Amino acid sequence: MRALLMIASFCIWPALALAENPAMGRDAFADHCATCHGLGGEGDGPMAAVLSVAPPDLTRLSAANGGVFPASQVVWRVDGTTEVMAHGGPMPIFGLILDGPSGGIVTEDGEEVIASEAVVNIAAWLRGIQK
Repeated sequence: MRALLMIASFCIWPALALAENPAMGRDAFADHCATCHGLGGEGDGPMAAVLSVAPPDLTRLSAANGGVFPASQVVWRVDGTTEVMAHGGPMPIFGLILDGPSGGIVTEDGEEVIASEAVVNIAAWLRGIQK
């Protein structure tokens, strides 16, 4: 019986690892993103005034995308999949800093994007704060 429970837990574990957790995303955002974007994601963090590129208001991502939250673009921007430049870009690449177990988020077109759980959770939290 014990062996059967272990096998069942291994079959269930991958599905649990892919679950989005917006509360954990809020905490990760506060730890890694709020300095520039502000605790509420409105681009009003304490560093915003001294940056050469103003942080965007992340509560308006859906509004700027025809009412659809651009989950894949958010994940790829945070983890550094897009905007990789030889001398850096306006935003730090957090893919290595937020590395860890994989997670998945369902995108605007119904596909699933795999990234670290922290990046997925940040994207899930951002989806929840859209105006």
